[in-house]
Amino acid sequence: MGLNATLSMAKQSLEIFGTGIQVAGQNISNAGTPGYIREELVLNPSAPYRQGALITGTGVEISGIQQQIDQFLETRIHSANTDFSSIDERNTIFKQLENELRELTDGDLSTGLNNFLSTINNVVNQPSSIPDREFVINEAEKFAADISSLRLRLNGLREVQSVNVENLVSEANDLIDKIVDLNPKISKLEASGLLQSDAGALRSQRYEALNRLSELIPIRYRERSDGAIDVFTGSDYLVLAGTSQKLQLDTDTDRGVVVHEVLLTQTQSNISRTGGELKGIIEGRDDILGGFVDQLDTYASNLIFEFNKIHASGEGTAGFQQVTSASRALDSTATLNSELSGLPFQANHGSFQIKVTNKSTGITNTVTVNVDLDGIGSDTTLDSLASTINGLANLNSSVSTDGRLSISADADYEFKFSNDTSGALAAIGINTLFTGGDSSDIDVNSVVSQNQQFLATGQGAGPSDGSNAVLLAAFSEKPIDSLGGISLDNFYEKIVSNLAQSSASEGALAEGAQTFRDSLMSQREQFSGVSIDEETINVLTYQRAFQSAARLVSTIDELFTILLNI
Repeated sequence: MGLNATLSMAKQSLEIFGTGIQVAGQNISNAGTPGYIREELVLNPSAPYRQGALITGTGVEISGIQQQIDQFLETRIHSANTDFSSIDERNTIFKQLENELRELTDGDLSTGLNNFLSTINNVVNQPSSIPDREFVINEAEKFAADISSLRLRLNGLREVQSVNVENLVSEANDLIDKIVDLNPKISKLEASGLLQSDAGALRSQRYEALNRLSELIPIRYRERSDGAIDVFTGSDYLVLAGTSQKLQLDTDTDRGVVVHEVLLTQTQSNISRTGGELKGIIEGRDDILGGFVDQLDTYASNLIFEFNKIHASGEGTAGFQQVTSASRALDSTATLNSELSGLPFQANHGSFQIKVTNKSTGITNTVTVNVDLDGIGSDTTLDSLASTINGLANLNSSVSTDGRLSISADADYEFKFSNDTSGALAAIGINTLFTGGDSSDIDVNSVVSQNQQFLATGQGAGPSDGSNAVLLAAFSEKPIDSLGGISLDNFYEKIVSNLAQSSASEGALAEGAQTFRDSLMSQREQFSGVSIDEETINVLTYQRAFQSAARLVSTIDELFTILLNI
C-alpha cells in the first residue's frame, strides 16, 4: 500500500472521527430541544485496494449522517395522537358541562324547582295572602331565570368551541404550509450530496409539524425518493407532489349558536368528525353540549306546558277584564294541533269553561267552549276559537295581525277560566304562569307578574279555595306522558345521572388513551431521543480513535524522516 496511501487513510480517519465528535456534540447540545431526533454517523469500510496478490483495506468512509427514526413507530404515534386528542377534548367538555350544572349546590335546577313548588305549598292554606302569592311569583321568575341562565351558559360554551374550531383550522393550515415549505428544502439539501446525509434539522421540524397535525386531524404520510413527503387524511390528500389543499370553514346556525363544519378546499370533503381535536371539539359542541341543550329544552317545554295546563284550569282571586294570549300563531287558520299554526305547543280534543260574572249582581254564567280536534269535519283554529268566544254573551274576541288571541268583557263584567281538558289555553298562553316554548325563552307571564291576583290557586270555591294550588304544588311528582311516564323531577335526575356516567366513562377512555400514547412516546424516546451517557461514550470513543489516527500520522511522519535520512 505504501506510506503515502497509509498517510491518506490516516488523514481521512482524522476527518471522519472529527465529524463523529461533531455529531455527538450536536446531539448533546440538543438533548433538551423538544422534538429533536438523535443523529448518528453512518460508517462503511472503504473500497479495498489490490496490491499484487494481496487485497488490503483502505480504511473507513462516511456514508451519511442520519436521524434515528422508526417510521412504523411514528405512524403508530400519529394514530395514538389522533385518538387521544379526540377523546381528551370530549372529556374536557364533559367536565365543563358538569361544572355548569352546579349539581350539589343551591344553584342546580332540582333545587330551583323544589324551592318554587314549596312556595306554592304556602299558598294552599292561605290562598288570598298577598305576600305568599307574590313570593310564588318571585320564585317562579327566579326558577325561569335559572333555566335561561343555564341555556345561555351552554350556548357560551358552544360558542367557545366554535372559536376553537376556527383556531384549529388556522393552525392546521399553517402546519400544512410548513410541510409544503420544508419539502423542497429537504430535497434540495439531500440532493446536493452533502455527506449523503439527512437534512436533520429540517426533517425534525417536519416531524414536529406532522406530529402536531396528527393531533388535530387523522393523517398518514409517505416519503418520496427525493426526501419530500405526501400527506393524506382519509382518502384525501393534504400534500401531494408539490400541491396541497387546506381546511376551510362552512358556517351555519345550530340551536341558536353559530357553528362551523370543516371541509377540504379542493375536494370539499367534510372532515369535521374524522378524528383528532377537530372531531372531539365538534362532537363536544354539537353532541354533548348540543345534546344537553335538547334535553334542557325538553325539560323546560314540559315544565311550561304541563304546569300551565294545571294553572289554566284554575282561577285567581280576581277575574279578567281583558287578556291577550302570550303565544302567537304564525297561521291563525291552521288547526290548534298542527305545527303549521306556529304555536309552541299543540292542543288536543277537549274543552274549557269560561265563567262570565256580572260584577254588579254577582251572577255568573258558565259556558263550555269545545275544542274540536278529532280530525272529523272542521277542526278548531285560532280564528274559529275567537269567533266562538266572540259569540258568547258579554264577551268580545279577535285575533290580532301578529297572531294573538284577545278576549275582553263588556263594561261591568269579568271572566275566569276553568276545567281545560284540551290544553288549548296553555297552548296559546291564556291564564298561564309561564311563557315561552323552551329554555331559550322561558319566562313568567307578565299578566301574573304584574298582578298577583291572577295566580290561579283555586277552582271556584271562593277566596279560601286553594284546591288548584294543591295540584300545582304536586306538579313535580306528576307523571308526564311525553317524558315516558316519569315526572319532571325524575327526568332531570335521569339526564344528570346519565351525564355523570358518560363523563366518567369518557374520563376512563381518556386516561387509557393517554397511557397508550405515553408508552409509544417512551419507545420513541428510547429509539430517537438523546442519551447524554451514550453520547458521552461516543465522544470518548471518537476521541480515542482520533488520537490513534493522529498517532498513526505521527508514526508515518517519523518513517518518512528516516527514509529521507538514508
